[in-house]
Amino acid sequence: MAATCTARVHIQEPFRKAEKKNFGVTKAVFYPRRNTNLIKLKKRSFSVVASGTAPLNVDTINGRKVNGTYVGEAAIIGNMISEPHKESGVDAPLHAILLGRFVEERFVYRQTFIIRSYEIGPDKTATMETLMNLLQETALNHVTSSGLAGNGFGATREMSLRKLIWVVTRIHIQVQRYSSWGDVVEIDTWVDAAGKNGMRRDWIIRDYHTQEIITRASSTWVIMNQETRRLSKIPEQVREEVIPFYLNRLAIAPEKNDNEKIDKLTDKTAERIRSGLAPRWSDMDANQHVNNVKYIGWILESVPINVLQNYDLTSMTLEYRRECRQSNLLESLTSSSETLAEDSNSYNNRRPDLEFTHLLRMLADKAEIVRARTKWHSKQNQQE
Repeated sequence: MAATCTARVHIQEPFRKAEKKNFGVTKAVFYPRRNTNLIKLKKRSFSVVASGTAPLNVDTINGRKVNGTYVGEAAIIGNMISEPHKESGVDAPLHAILLGRFVEERFVYRQTFIIRSYEIGPDKTATMETLMNLLQETALNHVTSSGLAGNGFGATREMSLRKLIWVVTRIHIQVQRYSSWGDVVEIDTWVDAAGKNGMRRDWIIRDYHTQEIITRASSTWVIMNQETRRLSKIPEQVREEVIPFYLNRLAIAPEKNDNEKIDKLTDKTAERIRSGLAPRWSDMDANQHVNNVKYIGWILESVPINVLQNYDLTSMTLEYRRECRQSNLLESLTSSSETLAEDSNSYNNRRPDLEFTHLLRMLADKAEIVRARTKWHSKQNQQE
């Protein structure tokens, strides 16, 4: 069933002069199709198609077959071009660029976001949790826009048939600069193989207006059986679905990535322990376990308050070891680490002022949930 609403159509100057008599209030009919919104005028002069080109019936992407599955284009509004920030002298409508789209021959998925007031911290800039949420949103929309999405949360069709889901095992994010409230950011994401049974997903975040890269991130994912909660090999049918999207590119150069093992904290080695952390129903995701991003807030619960106030979190590595349910009570452990040398693998070879090792574990049996490492830079030093 189509939904109707009243809309006012803006006609460009040359056309308005030619069709002045036909300018007025229109009735828009929105059909529940992804790529076509047809606006019909009460008067019989013309009609306006508000979406981009109709999708082609293709069964290949990036030159490879995708199991005969239709792969649709990301939605396009009005006359938006593929690179709106490069229009000569005119920015594309903001609502147009907020919809994700494929670039670079469909190997890269790009989406644009505005930093909202509820996504900033006390210093009026985006938080690490905000960045992680935006990365996760872009990744899920990448899968959906590819035409491969099944009925699972980010799972492909072949994965859904086998009751399989993706779970992240490790993620590393490096922040050069945090965006402020109202800033517009542009996120690119792509995937590649990670060993025989894993997948790597990378992201870069740019300032939309300056195109400066302000954040880089890389992650590793494996497949889990949704019912048994056990890890699984990637079925060949699933591999055939995702291989056409693989791009051999790294967001973070190997020498600047944090691939070192994260040491386990214990009651003896931890300097600070925060107990009694309880997941809420709203912390659960569609796969019925705690959302990966929620762990960040609990990890930072055991960081000294003066660090949170006076330092920027510029690098974070999370190593996920098991999932967490709503009924679990948690403990957050933190201990300071030795300061890195100048020629270390820290972001842009800048020496962090502080480094911490973290552990999030079950309160009842001390089972590990997440190990983490964070690096911090003094806000005062960065202003000098």
